[in-house]
Parts: sequence; structure tokens; C-alpha cells
Amino acid sequence: MKQDDIITLPNTHLRKKAERVHVITPEIINIIEQMTEASLDWEKNHPHEISAALAAPQIDKLYKIIIVRSDLDDKNNKEFTALINPEITKFEGDIVEDWEGCLSIKGIYGKVPRYSKVRVKALDIHGNEVRIKANDFLARVLQHEIDHTNGILFIDHIREKEDSFYKLDDNGELIPLDYKKCIKDNPDLWED
Repeated sequence: MKQDDIITLPNTHLRKKAERVHVITPEIINIIEQMTEASLDWEKNHPHEISAALAAPQIDKLYKIIIVRSDLDDKNNKEFTALINPEITKFEGDIVEDWEGCLSIKGIYGKVPRYSKVRVKALDIHGNEVRIKANDFLARVLQHEIDHTNGILFIDHIREKEDSFYKLDDNGELIPLDYKKCIKDNPDLWED
């Protein structure tokens, strides 16, 4: 699977709620492998960025499955951890604004408010329950990806529209976007 298999807005499937996985079949394992392939292919073509995670709806598979990079600090580590039916069981800490981007929203970044700590439960690929206490960046990544399984995108969390959206320049630096021009040029990206 390639980066082109990652669906992007305005594809309406990104706004749909995914289904729970009831049995971990070879099809589910294959979807996880496809997610990893697509994620790594995307990263190969974006030298200033890391593919931290991906949700199954982003490859147009409406299942509650996410993959998260096993080591978020090491781009050379290509391993991902799959979480099936992930759900946040508790939000903790402060709400902190920080930068987010999304493989399904091409070229747009924004400052998103998220909880600094979360507790998550899910199943691993063997059907075993796992529980995670996540802080800071990992907590943000988990909230972002679990949102995807519920049809929610990071741009939906941004309340201040002016001066809130950015893009990367050729040197990997964030530069502001004109929100009104973004709406005019991409009306299907924004929910009212």
C-alpha cells in the first residue's frame, strides 16, 4: 500500500464512525499491515516529518484500529504498535495547545487543544487487553487517532480560526495560512 491510498478531505468517509472489531481475522491483520505500509511510504516522501500514527479510516477501512509508532523519537525505527478498539477511559492533566498535522489533511497544520494525559484501553493483535497511561506527545497522538475512529478531525478542535492554520515551507518551517483564503480555496474541508 502506498501514500496515495491514504484518503484525504473532502472524502466523506473520514467523517464516519468506524465499527468495532469483534474477531481478529487475517483480514484485520492485513489491514494493519496495509496501514503500516502506507504510513511509511508517506513518510518516505516527507523528509521534514514523521508518520507518528494512522487510523484505519484513513485508508478507507472503517474499523476501530490505529497504529502508533513504537518509538516516536526515532524516525529510523519503523515499527508500529497496533491498537484494536482503542478507547480513552480517562482524560487527565491540563489542556495544552500544540501543533498537529494529519496525513488526511494535506499541508495544513494547526494548534490543537488536547489533554496532556490520557488512559487508553484496547486489544493487541492477539486479542489481549492492553492498558496505556500516556503523557504529552503520545497522549496527543492517541487522542488524534482515536478521534479518527469516531469521524473527528484535528481541525474540528480549533476554535480560533484566524491565525490558527499553517503549512510547512520547503525548509520544514511553519508559516501562517490565510484562513479566509483556505475556506475559499477548499470549502469542503471545513465543517460549520
